[in-house]
Amino acid sequence: MKLALIQAQKNLGNTSDNPSVGCVITKNNSVISAGCTSNNGRPHAEYNAIYQSKINLKGAELYVTLEPCSHYGKTLPCTKTIISSGIKKVFFSINDPDLRSYNKSTELLKKSNIKVKKGICKNETNSFYKSYIKSKGSLLPFVTCKLAISKDFFTINKKKKWITNKFSRGRVHLMRSNHDCIMTSCETVIKDNPILTCRINGLENRSPSRIILDRRLKIPLNSNIVKEATSHRTIIFYNKVNKNKIKQLKNLKIELLKISLDIDNNLDLHETLIKAKELGYYRIFLESGKKMTTSFLYKNLIDDFNLFVSDKNLVKNGENNIKEQLKLFLSNKKGINEKANLFGEKLIKYKIK
Repeated sequence: MKLALIQAQKNLGNTSDNPSVGCVITKNNSVISAGCTSNNGRPHAEYNAIYQSKINLKGAELYVTLEPCSHYGKTLPCTKTIISSGIKKVFFSINDPDLRSYNKSTELLKKSNIKVKKGICKNETNSFYKSYIKSKGSLLPFVTCKLAISKDFFTINKKKKWITNKFSRGRVHLMRSNHDCIMTSCETVIKDNPILTCRINGLENRSPSRIILDRRLKIPLNSNIVKEATSHRTIIFYNKVNKNKIKQLKNLKIELLKISLDIDNNLDLHETLIKAKELGYYRIFLESGKKMTTSFLYKNLIDDFNLFVSDKNLVKNGENNIKEQLKLFLSNKKGINEKANLFGEKLIKYKIK
């Protein structure tokens, strides 16, 4: 089952509204095939593992991270594929929260004399599928926030572009590849002129779409985000209408969506997330500065928080200290999922919800 979870991790964030599932098939105590959910969600992992096998599956055992689907959609249900394959034992970790399949596969498989057992590695699997589980019970997508700070809690280095080292930045690129959308602010675009793509060899095609929160449409037309809009889907959420700027942006292949304002006269963050999910985004990677990050935290809209901490103090070269805000939101959070040492720097992952 742990091997199956590794398979599932391969396509996390790249399977649209379907979960990224991993599947491993064994026979005579040997692994004979493996598969994961394909890009955009189809074919499913079980189908891929079964049809990639070069060995007869009669009497084999199948391990899958999520309960096999049992409903008819754009493809045949995986339970039917399993039954026709000759597999005799099925192990899955947790039930599928999708009500079309929830708790239905066991009975169907047993009717075909296939032994079924569930619950293996359920804690790890529940943690892995927390974004998918949320997508089935909430109007909001799952939001992971990334923030880089100096050892003395500054978010901006006035003398250099980067606060953290190349190993921390490489981890950020990997995180981007596991999400279907990056969300940032116009202020970040103006100040940093980021590209916001996944620049890891072999994962360049995993660069997420980008959503920019830009209330007054101040984004520069010569920014990297705008220049690359033909290669990576780019959407701007705005409020103040500027017909000339809208026309220019649309000509540059940027999509625009008007969003309401909240009581503080800022874009309504709750509405932005609902709209993002309606656009087909289920795993949002929030990558911005102090202001937007704290706004999401105050409104309780962040699920996981990834804090990169440099091993250097900035002192007078630092700007935008976020110590008080982090103390307020993170000091009593017990759900620390991971701590990583990145050549002297630290990554601390907090479970906010």
